[in-house]
Amino acid sequence: MKITGYRSLNTVHDWGRITGDVNGVQPGHATPVPVLIIETDTGIEGVGLGSHADIARVFPAIEGDDPRSVVALYDRMLDWVFKAGHSGSTFGTIGAVDMALWDIKAKAADEPLWRTLGARERFVPGYASGLEYGLTENELSDLYGRFADRGFKAGKLKGGRDLDRDLPRLEIMRDILSRNSRRPALMFDANESWNHAQAARYVAAIEQRMDLTWVEEPLRRWDAAGMAALRGKVRAAIASGENLTGLEQYRPLLDANAVDIVQVGNVWGITHFLRVATLAHAHDLPVSPVAYNANPVAHAAAAVPNHLAFEVQDLLFPVGLDVDQQFDDGGIVLGDRPGIGIVVDESQMSPAGTATPRPAATGPHIRPERAALRLVAEPDVMDDPTHRGGRPS
Repeated sequence: MKITGYRSLNTVHDWGRITGDVNGVQPGHATPVPVLIIETDTGIEGVGLGSHADIARVFPAIEGDDPRSVVALYDRMLDWVFKAGHSGSTFGTIGAVDMALWDIKAKAADEPLWRTLGARERFVPGYASGLEYGLTENELSDLYGRFADRGFKAGKLKGGRDLDRDLPRLEIMRDILSRNSRRPALMFDANESWNHAQAARYVAAIEQRMDLTWVEEPLRRWDAAGMAALRGKVRAAIASGENLTGLEQYRPLLDANAVDIVQVGNVWGITHFLRVATLAHAHDLPVSPVAYNANPVAHAAAAVPNHLAFEVQDLLFPVGLDVDQQFDDGGIVLGDRPGIGIVVDESQMSPAGTATPRPAATGPHIRPERAALRLVAEPDVMDDPTHRGGRPS
């Protein structure tokens, strides 16, 4: 079997609502979903999800090789770009290719990827996380009610700018999830919006009212010393890592004992997740994947011994993707379809480069100018109905 080519496609995920975090809110209900198809000479094709802007640069590293040599090809892609570096969009491209190669490997074995990777169970424990920052309290209640209907006992709230806004929303989420647990797990995600003193004060104020299971990205992703110091000031566990690209970026955090929960982004691929999970396991730390459309890393999460909980952001899938997953009992139930379980209907998609949506000028992907520089809580733009689309600061 040989790798012969690729196709790059675009689709969207329609959330039916706005999404975002304290850094900003998406202006519409739909977000773009890039889809990568890796082709082989046997007709078996692999599906990878996520941005892959550097595919033309990376693909020559694997062209003509046997796609089942996934781990070796992953390292070859890293070697291929080592002079310029592999972070950012390049690492995302390698991750999308890596997903597609694992998909091919499991399809060639005629089994779901969770079997190929050695998992015993198809169930992946999860937690609800609706990217709900822009929603009203009633909309928030409806959203987490739908998660509770699927048995979720844990949930994460976005916030960090206005305590008077965040506390009632945390209580709403807690009360709804209490349908399934006397003490649901509550997580709070500040998305790198605080400095050290702000983080310590804010989390301490929340903890006067309720327990937090973890606080996520309280400081900048590289601030090992800051997160290590914060661990001694709050009761909540510290979770971070979703934006780190490569083991070399995790080592300073682990060496400094800066995190309690090691997080990994789905968009960086299967092999990266497996390696980070092994590194975390060597430090006796749990690993938790940060979600992406169709949850492709869930198959790998089922196979590692230190998986804690998988972030589930929505109960629906992108347009044109038939995904062999169910949501039940507070987690993901993986199916038996070979590979990562995704069937692509290309008739509902557009080729890359045709009518590609421009990135929104506001949203969670843009860091506000005044992040971590606010002296007092300011009226939040989401409390003003004329600004439901958000603004950058």
